[in-house]
Amino acid sequence: MDYRFESSSREVSRFTTQELRDQFLIETIFHADSIQLTYTIYDRMIIGGAKPINLALELPNPDKLKAEYFLERREMGVINVGGNGSIEVDGTSYELSKLSALYIGRGSKKVVFKSESKENPALFYILSSPAHKEYPTQKLDKKDVVTVTLGSLETSNHRTIYKYIHNEGIQSCQLVMGLTILEPGSIWNTMPAHVHDRRMEAYLYFDVDPQHAVLHLMGPAQETKHLWVHNHQAIISPPWSVHSGAGTKNYSFIWGMAGENKDYTDMDFSEIIELK
Repeated sequence: MDYRFESSSREVSRFTTQELRDQFLIETIFHADSIQLTYTIYDRMIIGGAKPINLALELPNPDKLKAEYFLERREMGVINVGGNGSIEVDGTSYELSKLSALYIGRGSKKVVFKSESKENPALFYILSSPAHKEYPTQKLDKKDVVTVTLGSLETSNHRTIYKYIHNEGIQSCQLVMGLTILEPGSIWNTMPAHVHDRRMEAYLYFDVDPQHAVLHLMGPAQETKHLWVHNHQAIISPPWSVHSGAGTKNYSFIWGMAGENKDYTDMDFSEIIELK
């Protein structure tokens, strides 16, 4: 498990491009027959992915957690962005097609990831945060998710937001998780830009055309920086940072948060004309 310490906005203002990428970009989320995990000090979130092809992959218990098992004091959300697969939680199996999600509650001891086909393996994107209360493990398919449609083609941000683990969806202790799909012709996400310094955020970009990329904006609204992000790469977004982006073509991304509250509308906006 990789481990990322925090960086303040003051020191980030002097970062080179490579330093910025090393600190906030996770380049490899999915690796064949392995589980990749990155621990960020921001709200103690763990970001990762499981890509079972020839093997069933059991969730490990990294020494850094100092726990009897991974979810002893944690909860977890998983969204499948690949082929059909399943997740077995303490002997109960949950089938997940593309864009199905599974919330796994605190206290679950054995979690195993499997793919239905080697040719089209499942890609399980993982977010985990500390939890002080147990909620039941629950599956949610895309067709059953609460959605909100925002933006327009005129402003290049016509998109649909799917709220999976949320006050209006699967209940959790502090984890919030969902995804956004941009319509063809639209490229902007999360604009007007905002921060919510009461919780961090993580982004996984997916369904990004291999010949295209997303320009992810971060930093204080008055001193933004950027990261070029490709398919199946993730961003760690600190509480003090905006988190917006524009692609060279439409794309999708999974957003996830943990921190002070679960209020989706808890945002401090910056006017577009004020960005620098």
